[in-house]
Amino acid sequence: MSQTIMIHDLIEAVKDEVIAWRRYLHKYPELSFQEEKTAQFVYEKLQTFGELEISRPTKTSIMARLIGQQPGKVIALRADMDALPIEEENDFDFVSQNSGVMHACGHDGHTAMLLGTAKIFTQIKEQIKGEVRFLFQHAEELPPGGAQEMVRAGALDGVDMILGTHLLSTLPLGKIGLGYGPIMAGADTFNITLVGKGGHASQPELTVDPIAIGTQVVSNLQHIVSRYRDAQDALVISVTQFHGGSAINVIPSKVSIGGSVRSFNPQLQVEIPSFIERIVKGITEAHGATYEFDYQFGYAPTINDEEITRLMDETVCEVFGEESREILKPIMGSEDFSAFQEVVPGTYMGIGARNEEKGIIYPHHHPKFTVDELALQNGVKLYVHGTLKMLNLTY
Repeated sequence: MSQTIMIHDLIEAVKDEVIAWRRYLHKYPELSFQEEKTAQFVYEKLQTFGELEISRPTKTSIMARLIGQQPGKVIALRADMDALPIEEENDFDFVSQNSGVMHACGHDGHTAMLLGTAKIFTQIKEQIKGEVRFLFQHAEELPPGGAQEMVRAGALDGVDMILGTHLLSTLPLGKIGLGYGPIMAGADTFNITLVGKGGHASQPELTVDPIAIGTQVVSNLQHIVSRYRDAQDALVISVTQFHGGSAINVIPSKVSIGGSVRSFNPQLQVEIPSFIERIVKGITEAHGATYEFDYQFGYAPTINDEEITRLMDETVCEVFGEESREILKPIMGSEDFSAFQEVVPGTYMGIGARNEEKGIIYPHHHPKFTVDELALQNGVKLYVHGTLKMLNLTY
């Protein structure tokens, strides 16, 4: 039996288990940093496969190592496990049993796909040169994120490269999405408190109006995007909160402004806080007010390694056919997979999971989000063949 046929049979054999695992995880979702039962489920399943060195880098993450018979490269595969604080509105049999918590982003599928991949590799261990490392990551949805914690715990020690995937409800079933270079943005947040002098609405001349000052701040922040930066440097600054005042006839003494910053350029990400604060400082000083400024760096941009992406591109064309290959445009969403890529080269790919004929059309983070479960087998297939490609095995 050729290795190609054997791999095909193993992927086919694990298909129903992967779907069952996904449904179980969907039924019992857990929020970021609270994935204790999820992690225990993964740990126990991995134990049944044999051939794996299993550990817990953090309280709610799992790492499994499959070490081959001969030395070679170390390839890490990552799946995130956390759910979202959303009340599910689906009506299938395995709907969430945890009130207000839902797998509305496909992480249940990611975990199930990586479990299936791990099971397959334990069955071909004798053919592996090097190591395959399976990272079941907690807390992707909540900064500072679980990836950063796993890196600090040594989960990438000795790793040569890493692969990650995401089920996409925006990509049709059967498509595999690839992206060269920047693929997802870095994401930061800011909070600004403007302090003026309150007073009666009938006598604004006796006040230092923080609302009027705040509107100028909001307007001028957009000049950073349109006038201060190279137009080819994608950048989004969105003011999403503006709080102030408690009575119609009273000018408040302070207001607070909050927002989000998205960019693909790591250097630009570092520079943006100084641009924002310069504008805030100038406007408040001009009007006799003061300010407090807090800027929180979130996830770094997700930047795919060109060579690894090219090899995965070849894999997709060879295994799925060129018609399945889809080059993804960069998006302003963010992913803490970037924390792994800051340590080792890697690529992050999309698995088409949309099926309009089945009504599987809802976006990520929607209370009716779901995926076509046929996509799970495609995810396993991509992980298995992609890893073999990275290990330079013939398949």
